[in-house]
Amino acid sequence: MGEDGPGHRVSAGKAGAPVMSHGGDLDAARRLFPDAPEPWIDLSTGINPVPYPCPPLEASLFRRLPAPGDLAALRATAAAAYGADPAGIVPAPGTQILIEILPRLLPPTRVAVISPTYAEHEAAWARGGHAVVGVPDLAAIGEAAVAVIVNPNNPDGRVFPAAALRELAERLRARGGLIVTDEAFADLEPVESLCPFAGPGLVVLRSFGKTYGLAGIRLGFAVAEPVFAARIAAALGPWAVSGPALAIGRVALADAGWRGEAALARRADADRLDRMIARGGGRVVGGTALFRTADFEDGPGLFRRLGEAGIYVRRFEAAPSRLRFGLPPDKGAWCRLSRILR
Repeated sequence: MGEDGPGHRVSAGKAGAPVMSHGGDLDAARRLFPDAPEPWIDLSTGINPVPYPCPPLEASLFRRLPAPGDLAALRATAAAAYGADPAGIVPAPGTQILIEILPRLLPPTRVAVISPTYAEHEAAWARGGHAVVGVPDLAAIGEAAVAVIVNPNNPDGRVFPAAALRELAERLRARGGLIVTDEAFADLEPVESLCPFAGPGLVVLRSFGKTYGLAGIRLGFAVAEPVFAARIAAALGPWAVSGPALAIGRVALADAGWRGEAALARRADADRLDRMIARGGGRVVGGTALFRTADFEDGPGLFRRLGEAGIYVRRFEAAPSRLRFGLPPDKGAWCRLSRILR
């Protein structure tokens, strides 16, 4: 078993295809630690543990196909939230499907992914027949026609200046290339988004489920210039997003007050987690308001002790001393984590 990026263990599936493991797989945690107490505390994801309060939904949303007006209303609301052109907004059933589709819209070419980062980017472009290389920074992109940057980055929280990314987008566009910026964790961070600048040669991905703690409804967005946005939408096909997801997304994205309060509250939680990690002998090496990444003298041992206590965190096979912690959801979870880290 190998690894295809931070926190993604890879094994051979059918016909030798790589099979990745992701956060949130409590079945895997139970197999590793069958005697751990229930319920498990899942800190293996970077999902907001305090979800947006879902509005009441009309029963008809579950019985009928989404209407064009439902989709248009969400696009308009998302455009206002992200500062983008509504014609360039493409709602999708999560950003993962967008990561998979984008490589299929371009002929095989050279792709540079700023790494280490979310491993599905490299994997998806490789599956699309592209020549993919992981590079450490923007200066190392070289002659690649496509550049993929996660901003803020997962798992280290590294932030790339918007001006540098816009300059890179112009260089790639001039030679018929493309820059893809994945802003999955940008909503609660003081990061300048590229959504208002989406144009030829630039595509921005935005996650909904992480910020709003509603990953199960499967909603995400691509932001691009209208012609390329139409190609992405055509690749998704009709009725790609469910009626309930369209309705929930429209209400939540319009609630700027909740988003601002969530940013302050989750940042306070992240600071609390940093202090707890430090008391436990760890050194925080990065993260965002929704997760913290730290090095420990005995990372494998701590992973085991946490698992035996029913707490699941992310580990990195290429960096055994490193663990990533999501935010605990409630007082009981904070107390249980504190006991183990002490």
